[in-house]
Amino acid sequence: MLATIGISRHVQAQGILVKRLANGMIVIRAGQKVLTGRPISKRVA
Repeated sequence: MLATIGISRHVQAQGILVKRLANGMIVIRAGQKVLTGRPISKRVA
């Protein structure tokens, strides 16, 4: 499952969801890097 996270105010990354943390943040794998950030909500079209 793909997930998009916000790393800072203007930086976003998208990758494969690894796990959800207890504090609401999620961990994704983007290429060979593992990144943690706040999830970006999905918009309804």
